[in-house]
Amino acid sequence: MVSAGLEILGLSLCVVGSFLVMVACGLPMWKVTAFIEANIVVAQTIWDGLWMSCVVQSTGQMQCKVHDSVLALSHDLQAARALTIISSVLGVLGLMVVIAGAQCTNCIRAEYVKARVVNAGGIIYIISGLFVLVPLCWMANNIISDFYNPQVPSSKKREIGAALYIGWAATALLLIGGTLLCCSCPSSGNSGYSVKYAPTKRASQNGDYDKRNYV
Repeated sequence: MVSAGLEILGLSLCVVGSFLVMVACGLPMWKVTAFIEANIVVAQTIWDGLWMSCVVQSTGQMQCKVHDSVLALSHDLQAARALTIISSVLGVLGLMVVIAGAQCTNCIRAEYVKARVVNAGGIIYIISGLFVLVPLCWMANNIISDFYNPQVPSSKKREIGAALYIGWAATALLLIGGTLLCCSCPSSGNSGYSVKYAPTKRASQNGDYDKRNYV
């Protein structure tokens, strides 16, 4: 029961983490306009994402434009695109693997094999979390470096957007959930209960039981 509960908890965390990775991948708020110095009061806010850039007017109107060319993007955006997509695919793959080996399903009969399949699913989720963590930290480092770089104009400086925080939360859920999946499986030696039967009593020729059975 405890192992099944850990599997359900770990799988729930991983599913939520994979969903947040997909949300962060689609949001345009990876980089937002920094309101510093003379840029405190502005009529528009700029959002930069993996797939598009958006301009939000002070009136509430928003206009977005999809990036024209992948090669024209910076290296951190290109890497973020590829790694977040791979992380999302791994999340779906890990879900199918864990469901196939879960104790509440009958896809696999052998308990030892089911335990190893769930462990494999947990490892897939951990790798998925690491894949999305790399572009998040890379982009955050570039944003902070440009922010404190005096050679970068104030109008070009950006701050960390909401998508990065969502991605970090997703990474934490994937790593914790994957670890629980790796630790939730029972040991292979306790796959079942051993049943011992007492030897049958032998009867003597006269119909009485052999006295050796009572010694």
